[in-house]
Amino acid sequence: MGSGRAADSVRARYLVYFQYLGTDFNGVAAVRGTQRAVGVLNYLEEAAERLNSVLPVKFIISSRTDAGVHALCNAAHLDVQRRSGQPPFSPEILTHALNSHLKHPAIRVLQSFRVPSNFHARYAATSRTYLYRLATGCPGLAQLSVFERNRCWALRADCLDVAAMREAAQHLLGTHDFSAFQSAGSPSTSTVRTLRRASVSPDPASPFVLPQESRRLQFWTLEFESQSFLYRQVRRMTAILVAVGLGALTPTQVKVILESRDPLGRHQTRVAPAHGLFLKSVLYRDLEDLAAQNPACTQQESPAPLGAFRPETSSAKAGGLE
Repeated sequence: MGSGRAADSVRARYLVYFQYLGTDFNGVAAVRGTQRAVGVLNYLEEAAERLNSVLPVKFIISSRTDAGVHALCNAAHLDVQRRSGQPPFSPEILTHALNSHLKHPAIRVLQSFRVPSNFHARYAATSRTYLYRLATGCPGLAQLSVFERNRCWALRADCLDVAAMREAAQHLLGTHDFSAFQSAGSPSTSTVRTLRRASVSPDPASPFVLPQESRRLQFWTLEFESQSFLYRQVRRMTAILVAVGLGALTPTQVKVILESRDPLGRHQTRVAPAHGLFLKSVLYRDLEDLAAQNPACTQQESPAPLGAFRPETSSAKAGGLE
């Protein structure tokens, strides 16, 4: 009887953009079983149960993020199969319904789009951008605003050699074997990636820091863009660049580390804390007018114009892993 209802119903696939503060979560992936830990998708799937889909709704995420990592904009696709005679939800209604039933204040659905039934949020992504936030001039955690403690890596140093960090970042740009920057546990079969952008720039004064404190605190942002990343690649690259900024490594040594392909080398075991990392955006080349419709998730330059979806143009087989 149930299978008959499913056969007569209409299935619609959606691409959903969502954001979250990762502090309370064991990563974005759902946590199964009796563990006390919980993932972002546990709450999204719970909200999706209220859609009354004929078949359970499963979120297929674009980019997996670790415990404590945040997302300004992550993405996932999902299928909603309504009962016979009921039209598919409009993207606007789907977004509103998910937000209405979300039971955690640190998660928000930004926007939804109808996509073809063969669209895949992970494999169709053409670009992922991560940003990492640093703070200098902070001798101890007690000297950092409580509103920033889980949103940046506070360094005791008063300053960074930003010129040296930018020089070191140049060695990481392009197509390389990034084995030296991969943590154990990666499901990726290939360690070759193409890093399109690696930047280091000062941040405006934090709105969460008192004026008298902002004179000694300086915030910095590191940004990395690639089609996909290895497990903890961004956090490990960040740690190495910070070591350069603090004078513990030279830019030339970063090139040597990269070419070593050794993830267990003397310097490669450094991993920047999860709470300073944000997934900034996920781009899809072949979704019509996506950049115009969803500027919050496509702020940076797109690697190519966005157009009508063509499955054959999407060949990526590795997702964002952080």
